[in-house]
Amino acid sequence: MSHQAIAITGATGRLGGRVARRLADAGIPQTMVVRDPARAPHLPGATVVRGEFGDRDAVRDALRGMDLVLMVSASESAERLDHHRTFVDAAAEAGVGHLVYVSFYGAAPDATFTLARDHWATEEHIRASGLKFTFLRDNLYADFLPFMVGEDGVIRGPAGDGRAAVVAQDDIADAAVAVLRDAADHAGATYSLTGPDSLSMEEMAAIITKTTGRSVTFHNETVEEAYRSRASYGAPDWQVDAWVSTYTAMANGELAEVTDHVPLLTGHPATPLSDVLRPGR
Repeated sequence: MSHQAIAITGATGRLGGRVARRLADAGIPQTMVVRDPARAPHLPGATVVRGEFGDRDAVRDALRGMDLVLMVSASESAERLDHHRTFVDAAAEAGVGHLVYVSFYGAAPDATFTLARDHWATEEHIRASGLKFTFLRDNLYADFLPFMVGEDGVIRGPAGDGRAAVVAQDDIADAAVAVLRDAADHAGATYSLTGPDSLSMEEMAAIITKTTGRSVTFHNETVEEAYRSRASYGAPDWQVDAWVSTYTAMANGELAEVTDHVPLLTGHPATPLSDVLRPGR
């Protein structure tokens, strides 16, 4: 393991930062490829290199000589898929040995969740690149559920009684590190990372209430209501489509299935939502 040159992206973010800290804590050297080096965490054994996803030359230079690259998907934007393809092309040109891509649960060309289609297109580009790969398809982040609650304590969306097997970012980070430690064993594999429970939005609201003490309820909107209630944000169409289709994907049953891939990779049970949200955790 120690002789493998590892690069990770997203180290300034919540998920990539977790992975970077775990590698550092394990004494594993890494190169952090970031857009803004000033924001990169200071970690022992870590080298910081500038490289934006859409900058092919910078990414190619940053990844040259890397055996393993963890590609945390870029922040959401209208250009994200183009930037992903550019990054993958640069990784192939740099001679990267193995690309571990953080994708989305149920990624497919006809997925209800619009961004899951972009993840599928990225996966297909990686497959076509000739790179060795592993895909980590994450369910909805359990950590983000409180941010779906409105100021009035209501989660609004057209989820119906659909369910999602929401997953802790700590579990995803543990799984990513496990793959990076023994990458050869995971070449060509796709893992669907979920929490231990498949929960409806009403159940999630009840867990948020019980765990945080904030009274939270779920209001099931129609799709039309969902678009109307989000119109005031002035967000671009693709962003609103993504927001609304998060809920309709649940309604359609596309996020419901619980897998054993987190315990399989990490050696510990997947974390329940109540533990993720527990204050002071």
